Amino acid sequence: MLKLVRLALTAAILTAIAVRLRRRARMPERRIVTRARSAAAPRTRMGWVWVGIAATVVVTLTVALVPGSGRTATTAPGAWILHVTESEAEVPPQSARERLSAQPSTPATPAEIPDPYCSPAPRPITVRPIDPRVKRAVDRQWRRIERWLKANAPRTYRTLGAPGRARTIAIAEAQMGVDFPDDLRASLLRHNGSRGADGFGFGAWFSGASNLGIRDIRDTWRHMCRLDPTDRGVEPWEELWSGRLIPFLSFSGREDGSAVWAVADSADGAVGWDDTIAGLTRRAPSYYALMRAVADALEKGTEFDGRRPAVKRGVLRWENVEYGNP
Repeated sequence: MLKLVRLALTAAILTAIAVRLRRRARMPERRIVTRARSAAAPRTRMGWVWVGIAATVVVTLTVALVPGSGRTATTAPGAWILHVTESEAEVPPQSARERLSAQPSTPATPAEIPDPYCSPAPRPITVRPIDPRVKRAVDRQWRRIERWLKANAPRTYRTLGAPGRARTIAIAEAQMGVDFPDDLRASLLRHNGSRGADGFGFGAWFSGASNLGIRDIRDTWRHMCRLDPTDRGVEPWEELWSGRLIPFLSFSGREDGSAVWAVADSADGAVGWDDTIAGLTRRAPSYYALMRAVADALEKGTEFDGRRPAVKRGVLRWENVEYGNP
């Protein structure tokens, strides 16, 4: 309001000066007039001047107070003239709050959907028979691996676990709500995991990879379901974790600590792991195919998963094919 009064007074003063200057410029030569008229004329002319000034003030205030009109602040001669539009003018705090509340809010993130595989329904403990052909094929690969380890890596050979029990497998299946593939069950019945940091495992990693026992499989599965119990609605191999996957092998010495397990898919039996480059993905069609690939690499000294077998102080290690060292 103070700015408006100042604006009106400035306009009035400028108008008065303009009128005065114009009057002097047009003043005619002195004429002889009557004393009465000469006395009344100045008062009349000054009255009209003040009427004009008052009208100018009223018009200025009226224009300045009309909503939506532009407002011009006039400063001293030589200074900048600032034109303030409504969009640039300061907004009262209440109006700012009203505009903020009127803006559409970001939709809330939908609630996370629990992974149904991590919360299985109770089921009875049932010992399922294994296809005899699968059992023979798995035992054949184990004999190849046992012979090589005993002859070349005796310390790793001694880490092989004792035979597992079919009922222990059935209990783990009931608690996890998934069926172990036949080839995995047959392998566990021959060697229930491996022991120690240098334990044998069906994986090529420079610092070792150990097969998990039956209870270790169950406990690891529970651990991963606690870490990531969410179903993201994508293919299980593309998630951080899915309860339908069965961890069977632990990689040692992972620097980033991510995806330290090799897993078997309870749906189709495929196996895979995260190599820290391509992520978690299928790498063999079955557990048996993985066993056979490892047995071939041991007997022939050929490459497996970018590495070849080597022995150091009686312990199996896998050397990088590209660099020739772990």
